Amino acid sequence: MAKNSGHKEVVPGQIVEARVDVVMLHDVGTPGIQRPFNELGAKKIADNVECIIIPDHFVPAPTVQAAENLKITREFAKRMNVKNYYEIGHGGGICHQVMIEKGHVLPGQIIIAPDTHATTYGCCGAFGTGFGVTDVAIGLAIGYIWLKVPQTVKIVLNGKLKPGVSAKDVSLFLLKEFGESRLIYKAIEFYGPVIEEMSLDGRECMADMALEMGVKTCFMIPDEKTMNYLRQRAGNVPDPVLPDEDACYEETITYDLSGLTPFVAAPHAPSNGMPVKELEGIKIQQAFVGSCTNGRLEDLRITAAVLKGKKVHRDVRLIITPASQEIMKEAVREGIIEALIDSGAMITNPSCGACVGGHLGLIASGEACISTSNRNFKGRMGSEEGQIYLASPLVTALAALNGEITVPTGKELNEVD
Repeated sequence: MAKNSGHKEVVPGQIVEARVDVVMLHDVGTPGIQRPFNELGAKKIADNVECIIIPDHFVPAPTVQAAENLKITREFAKRMNVKNYYEIGHGGGICHQVMIEKGHVLPGQIIIAPDTHATTYGCCGAFGTGFGVTDVAIGLAIGYIWLKVPQTVKIVLNGKLKPGVSAKDVSLFLLKEFGESRLIYKAIEFYGPVIEEMSLDGRECMADMALEMGVKTCFMIPDEKTMNYLRQRAGNVPDPVLPDEDACYEETITYDLSGLTPFVAAPHAPSNGMPVKELEGIKIQQAFVGSCTNGRLEDLRITAAVLKGKKVHRDVRLIITPASQEIMKEAVREGIIEALIDSGAMITNPSCGACVGGHLGLIASGEACISTSNRNFKGRMGSEEGQIYLASPLVTALAALNGEITVPTGKELNEVD
C-alpha cells in the first residue's frame, strides 16, 4: 500500500490513495459498473490498470437476464479494448482460478474486483480485495482507489496435518475459532510448517476461505514453490513485497494442527464447524465438488480416488464442476473425468454454477447438500428450506458414496494421501 501510494511507509488506520494494478471483472460486476463508470465521464480504462474480464457466474446463460448481462459484458470488453477476456471455449472458468493460472496475479500488486473472494490472490503475495461496483468503477476509470491501512494479525500454523486433512479442514477450523466478525477489516498473514507444506491449490483454498472471517485481505509469503508456478505462467515476476523481520502485529496467534481431523460446517454459517464425527449419519441428497474454493485439480484427484470403481449412492446427485477449462482438460488427460462419470457423477462446464445457486444444481426444500464451496447461507444453493454442509472433497465424495455424512476411515485416507 505504501509502494502504490507513493509513501515511504504507512501505518494502520491511515487513509491512502493507492494505485490499482489490476481490476478483475465478471458477468455480474461488469453490468454493475456501467452507470458509475459512465457518470465519471470515463471513455477508457486508466492507462496504469490491467483489466481482466472473466464471465463465470451464469455461464452459459440460464436466463434471459443472464444472457443480457453477458451481452453487456462482451460489449464492454470490446469497447474498452480489453485484451484479456476469457469465456466459454476460450480459456475460461471461475474468475479467481483463471486469474492465477493465466499469470494475472503477481506479488506486490493491488488487485480489486466486484467479488469478495478476491482475497484468494493473497496466496501469491498480492493485495487482493473486493469492492462494490462504484468503487471498482472509480479504480477502473482513474486508476486509484482510497484504502484504509488495516491492522494485521499473524496466524502461525504449526505441526503436520494428518492424512486426509486438507486446507479446507484447516479453513473450517479457523472459521470456527474466529467467527465472522473478529477479523473484520483486518489483514491476516499465514505462516508455519502447515502452510509451507501445502500445495498452491491448498493455499488458494485457504486464501479464498479467509474472506469468510471478514478480512480485508490475506497474505502468504510467495516461496519458491509459488514463484516457480508464477514464472511458468507470467514469465517475468517482480520480487515480492515481504514483511519486515521486526514487523509489529496487532496480534500473533499460534495453533498446532497435528491433531486436527476432518471438519464440516453445518447450516447456516461457514463458522458453524465441527469434527465430521459430530455430524455422522446425516442423509444428503446432493453433493457438489467445485467452486473457487475446491474445484482445482488436486480436489478432483481426491474425489476420483475415493469414487473410482464404485458407484454414487442412488439417492444422491453428485455434481462436479472443474474450476477452469485448463483443469478440466488435465482431468480428462489423467482419466479423472472418465472415472467420475463411471461412478455416476455429472460433470458440468467450469463456472460458479451450483455454488451461487444460479444453475447447474439447485436444491429443493427439505434437501441437504454437502458442498466443497465457501458458503452455506440459507438459500445460497436454492431453496431457503434446504440445508448446506461445507466440507472437503474427501468428505464430500464419501458422503456421495454412502448417501450420508461419513467419517473417513484408514482405507479412504490411504487412497487420497
